[in-house]
Amino acid sequence: MKKVLVASVTCISIFFISSAFYQKYDLAKSIERGKEVYTTYCITCHMEAGNSTPGVYPPLAKSDYLKKPIDNLINIVLEGQTGEILVNDTTYNGQMLPLNYLTDEQVADVLNYVRNSWGNKIPVAITPEKVKALRK
Repeated sequence: MKKVLVASVTCISIFFISSAFYQKYDLAKSIERGKEVYTTYCITCHMEAGNSTPGVYPPLAKSDYLKKPIDNLINIVLEGQTGEILVNDTTYNGQMLPLNYLTDEQVADVLNYVRNSWGNKIPVAITPEKVKALRK
């Protein structure tokens, strides 16, 4: 009985000690960092309020496009976008240059920022690890 108790206490202790090293991804901090990335690299086309220039660049504010699969959004940032896309029932046919010089963290942060700003609320975090896995 004593051996079972010692073994149980040991297992529980190992669990709690190892779980202390696991940290949940902090979406709020990512969004905060993402605002800086947005201000530096995206604001010129998509504007301060994410509403863009009507008919020229697609809006990010209240954008149905941001609900697309995460992989698509990451690839647009890394590889750019050309050709027609439909955003909020309006067709856009412009070009977004690749921002593949951004770090994995910057890409995740800016996407988390735009997906949670200006009327968007998509609480599933994009992580740097996910960006890294898609980077070519």
